[in-house]
Amino acid sequence: MNPPSASAVPLSGRSVAVLTAASVAGLMMLVWPLLLRVPDGARVDPPFLFLALLPVVIVVVLAEVSEGGMDARVLAILGVLSAVNALMRALGAGTAGIELVFFLLILGGRVFGPGFGFVLGCTSLFASALLTAGVGPWLPYQMLCSAWVGMGAGLLPRRLTGRAELAALIGYGVFAAYAFGILMNLSGWPLLTGFAVSGDPGALSFMPGAPLLENLHRFAIYTLLTSTAGWDTGRAITNSIALVVLGPAVLATLRRFSRRARVTRVRAG
Repeated sequence: MNPPSASAVPLSGRSVAVLTAASVAGLMMLVWPLLLRVPDGARVDPPFLFLALLPVVIVVVLAEVSEGGMDARVLAILGVLSAVNALMRALGAGTAGIELVFFLLILGGRVFGPGFGFVLGCTSLFASALLTAGVGPWLPYQMLCSAWVGMGAGLLPRRLTGRAELAALIGYGVFAAYAFGILMNLSGWPLLTGFAVSGDPGALSFMPGAPLLENLHRFAIYTLLTSTAGWDTGRAITNSIALVVLGPAVLATLRRFSRRARVTRVRAG
């Protein structure tokens, strides 16, 4: 079955601008340790103001993307997929990297477009956090990174069909698994490990004032030891298996709903 030529939830130019600005702001909030330049020995405090502003940025983006872009049927699909994702994440609970939430997020973004994928990533993680009592300072980062996963799936080439499409989705699922882990590790790296001091070359902590490549080296070893070799690889395997086994059937189901939503919108207009 050929994929639709356009997403079921098209984005206006203003929505694209808001999504871009929010993504740049969110990325800056994640990579601030690598961009920071301070004198040796100076005190460095985490940017708690940025952390407080991140939920506001996400809410603004959700409001902008949802405004006029989602009819009742699409909103209903969003609610169902968010609830299913929340339940699947609660069942897996991240054990050994088993995260079933991502494969449905990828398929939803693929069918309904990048805007829908962004919103689905936010609502899925928020709902699962409420369900599992996982609300904390890490939640805005989880929502943002998951939103990027859904949005990226919606940006994959629309011309892909059949096995080529499934192969692209599997490849993207593997990439997203590792990217999500790296970004989440980056968000907590300076807070969990503290700050290294000069003369401590073996530490994996962030060292204020150190060259960018040195801090990147420290972070690469940290994330490899704590996440990449275990949790992220498990997540990549889970994504691949779920997309191979359930991907074609779920894609077909979501596309039926997608066509009905577009037809309803056209008739209403």
